[in-house]
Amino acid sequence: MSGDPRPGRPLPQGATWDGEGTNFSLFSENAERVELCLFAEDGSERRCDIRDRGGHQWHIYLPGVGPGQRYGYRVHGPYRPEEGPRFNPAKLLIDPYAKAIDGAVDWGAARTLPYVADGSEDADLRIDDSDDAAAIPKCVVVDPSFDWEDDRVLGRRWSATVIYETHVKGLTMQHPEVPDELRGTYAGLACEPAINYLKDLGVTAVELLPVHQIVDESFLVDKGLSNYWGYSSIGYLAPHAAYSSSGTRGEQLYEFKAMVKALHSAGLEVIMDVVYNHTAEGNHLGPMLSFKGIDNQSYYRLSPEDPRYYMDFTGTGNSLNPVNPNVLRLIMDSLRYFVLDCHIDGFRFDLAATLARELYDVDRLSAFFD
Repeated sequence: MSGDPRPGRPLPQGATWDGEGTNFSLFSENAERVELCLFAEDGSERRCDIRDRGGHQWHIYLPGVGPGQRYGYRVHGPYRPEEGPRFNPAKLLIDPYAKAIDGAVDWGAARTLPYVADGSEDADLRIDDSDDAAAIPKCVVVDPSFDWEDDRVLGRRWSATVIYETHVKGLTMQHPEVPDELRGTYAGLACEPAINYLKDLGVTAVELLPVHQIVDESFLVDKGLSNYWGYSSIGYLAPHAAYSSSGTRGEQLYEFKAMVKALHSAGLEVIMDVVYNHTAEGNHLGPMLSFKGIDNQSYYRLSPEDPRYYMDFTGTGNSLNPVNPNVLRLIMDSLRYFVLDCHIDGFRFDLAATLARELYDVDRLSAFFD
């Protein structure tokens, strides 16, 4: 970082590099204080107090900070789960608007739970103040530039569309003609053998199972397993880093765009399976990775009878709250970003009806359809 921090701008949200520095903006309606945390190559941490707030956006501009810089947030406020808020500045938090995420949760390295896990029924009511930064993935400032040439969304008629649902890793991992170093990656899906296979099938579009950044749950990791299908999102603007063959410090975004461009060149549309109904943070006993610590009351649907607990329409422990205009904006910004910046042709919504619930029931006049 060169030069003193400046106030910055409330919008756009996330980390935005302008060639000279980076603007950071984070939404939190109920926070009392927000710290931006920058991480050096050796893992050391530098904290910057964000003193400027426009509405519910906390923002700061750092001259000299550019692509590849790793960062996260610490958000201060009350920890009163029985009333809704679960702020815990000891826990490093992922930016919901991060466009690249580096690393995976190391469940064994530090306490990633915001409470003292003693096995009791009321464990989550007692805050844990141990620092978990070493165990949490870091957000990455990205360079958004990419040479799309004349690429654009294909806009094929539905009557002429044949969709093939597939998995980035599953399609390429054992394909005998995909180079070993590209198997299981965006680049593998973009290579000639994979594209020829899709063309030979006669399909006109590939629908990719979730490619937003996900988290492998601790109970799976303990068994040596992973969340293969990807329905465990934590970053709605970040392509999943594990599918990158070229790196995870922003390279995954470039490789994702290159994949879309290659598929378009072959006449294949790209559709994303998106999971906006829940996140990887689970229920009241789940980890604190992002939304829960940034503003639990805004991001999630809490039980009206007892806000310690989450309304769970999905069987995953929590439900995002698109009734809140800032959460709805996150969803729309995510969709808009992948269309405008990544040239995605369309989306398949996982459990879409949950996004249209105003309280308990689906409402076709809900904010999601406005």
